[in-house]
Amino acid sequence: MAETVTAGASADQASVVTLLRRLVRAPSRGGLDDYAPVVDVVTSWLREAGLSPRVLTGPDGPVAVVCDVAGASPGPRYVLDACLDTAGYGDVSAWTHDPVSAEVDDEGWMYGRGTSDSKVAVAIFCHIAARLAAAPETFGGTVTTLFDLDEHTGGFAGIRSYLDEVDTTDLAGVFIGYPGPDTVVIGGRGFLRARITVFGQADHSASRKLKVSNAAVKAARLVAALDDHALARREPGPFGVPPKLTVTSINGGASGAFSVVPDRCEVEVDIRLTPDFDADAARTLLRRTLAEVDKAAPAPRRSTIEQVAEPWPPFKLAHDHPLPKALLEAARSCGFDPIPVVAGPSNIGNLLAGRGIPATAGFGVRYRALHATDEAIDLATIPAVQATYHRALLSLLARRGE
Repeated sequence: MAETVTAGASADQASVVTLLRRLVRAPSRGGLDDYAPVVDVVTSWLREAGLSPRVLTGPDGPVAVVCDVAGASPGPRYVLDACLDTAGYGDVSAWTHDPVSAEVDDEGWMYGRGTSDSKVAVAIFCHIAARLAAAPETFGGTVTTLFDLDEHTGGFAGIRSYLDEVDTTDLAGVFIGYPGPDTVVIGGRGFLRARITVFGQADHSASRKLKVSNAAVKAARLVAALDDHALARREPGPFGVPPKLTVTSINGGASGAFSVVPDRCEVEVDIRLTPDFDADAARTLLRRTLAEVDKAAPAPRRSTIEQVAEPWPPFKLAHDHPLPKALLEAARSCGFDPIPVVAGPSNIGNLLAGRGIPATAGFGVRYRALHATDEAIDLATIPAVQATYHRALLSLLARRGE
């Protein structure tokens, strides 16, 4: 069976590249482009392959393309997940190749926005679905492809809608097709994001008062205190990466209003969470630091903290969990030598972890410049990645006892 899977992946390479080219040439920047063209590319291909995709919609249009492939006997469900939307282009004039050209250079690298994140995974997963549908006797259970159109916006409406519409009791795991052949991502830091409003006392900048509670100065002290917190010096520990706090914006006063002492300033922070520094610990850090700043410079109003989104928990699968174990073993059998790692950024895996659903959040083709100028992938790595995921699924969905 392993040889059959490998041969099939090699035979599919030209078709995968053709589908990928069509996907890249259908712009789908998150929150900017009309998604209808890229949805049509995917659904048309799946229907031509004899499959029955369905489109999940939200208030503003499509949010995901979903397709189920059933095996010859009952069993668990595994999901192949990849995003269909992409990051923006940035400065198009800086690109060597147009970001929607899908041009291939002499070394076999295809250029274009979304080539690596994650339209190549979409193309590969479509072909795995077609291979499985043609041989249902090779597995028991269900494989679902889920292509999200709301990932780069941060809304994740596709995966949320899917989880809300299906019975997840048989959902044994999710493979997320982020790129990179050197690691299998088995975890990720969570996050808490907050907007802190620091209040001061409005006054004329030429006032005779010796001391005025200036919101901008208070905000600067807050930022300095947060930046100097011991959190910045924490060791990674068993989780693999340490927690982290980043001040992402400061906004206060009015430009050109030189005669006014600002009475309000906003500071936004992003805190990356780990098992030993969770959302409660992050909230406590913010409250205590802000209280010290308020005490040093009292104002008519106490400063406030607003959580701007539901925090995501950190997650990490055990190395011997069936999901990463199957993927790691399959990858090694296909010529790769990845190591299990915890990612610094958060991802859909964190959302799934919050619902008790295990996920790996990265293994795929060789790439460069993800989200950057001249994003590209190495087309030569496509067949082995396809074979890896196909073998992993067959291992997890093996029909035993028949």
